[in-house]
Amino acid sequence: MHYRNLGRTGIKVSPYALGAMMFGSIGNPDHEDAVRIIHKALDAGINLIDTADVYSHGESEEIVAKALVGRRDDVVLATKLSNPMGPGPNQRGTSRRWIMRAVEDSLRRLDTDYIDLYQIHRPDPEVDVEETLSALTDLVRAGKVRVIGSSTMPASDIVEAQWVAQRSGLHRFRTEQPTYSILNRGIEREVLPVAERFGMGTLVWSPLAQGMLTGRVRRGAPTDLRRATYFGHLTDERRVDTVERVIPIAEQAGLSLTHLAMAFAIAHPGVTSAIIGPRTMDQLDDLLAGSEVVLTDEILDAVDAVIPPGTDVGALDMAYHPPAILRADLRRRPAAERPAA
Repeated sequence: MHYRNLGRTGIKVSPYALGAMMFGSIGNPDHEDAVRIIHKALDAGINLIDTADVYSHGESEEIVAKALVGRRDDVVLATKLSNPMGPGPNQRGTSRRWIMRAVEDSLRRLDTDYIDLYQIHRPDPEVDVEETLSALTDLVRAGKVRVIGSSTMPASDIVEAQWVAQRSGLHRFRTEQPTYSILNRGIEREVLPVAERFGMGTLVWSPLAQGMLTGRVRRGAPTDLRRATYFGHLTDERRVDTVERVIPIAEQAGLSLTHLAMAFAIAHPGVTSAIIGPRTMDQLDDLLAGSEVVLTDEILDAVDAVIPPGTDVGALDMAYHPPAILRADLRRRPAAERPAA
């Protein structure tokens, strides 16, 4: 496994990161099996593990802790906060109050004294970013966190956070975790260039488009993806049709669709690592088998011809949508003010 610089932090990480979302009740509930999967990934050279407090309501972090007994110093350990962890209105978000509670909970579940990369899982438009950065800065200065990062932030929010950190003398976000795949290339337009400009590492999630780029979703055929019951984008005809156009590219290159998708994700110079999220050992084995694949310019040109750079085919249900998209009143004047005359 080769290693890349995590932005300008000086930390070296593998181009594949092991995502732990599928370890626990929402994926693989067998703790011993999940630990074996983690150990195999580490033995293969993967040194970055990404989890979150909300994954199986903390169970994922507990499984990771079991796997890292005796191996903690060899791993760059990343986790996230901000999604709801309880019914209370203050058991979520990025306020100082919640950050200070959430980090202690994650440290306890992970059975560690420090977190290498602590990330804001989703932007919180209700909280001043200076409030968030101030609390995270205190965690870094206390030695509980080494580096801080963001996830799914629009480019404008990334820039604002960098400016606020510089203006206020606070630690800045050193990484960004956006979605990126052959089907979702929107971050190529602004997010990746902005992240590169500020020297941020980029850890991309869902490089397999939540299973659509594994060959398990085909036009006119049933799928065995359990999550297809919950996420509409997995049956979006536009996305399914695009997958059908990408499959011949993989076949002509002599590659599986999965290996093409993973190699594509880590080929972009702005991408540090692509997060894989195996639920089973067989899935991990298949992903590791493609770690040495190199895509030629001709193959990448063929992908560009199907999905133009900087464009998305549909949108993930799990993607972040800013208030201006979610709230009609922010994009519609009062009826009395709408006429031009």
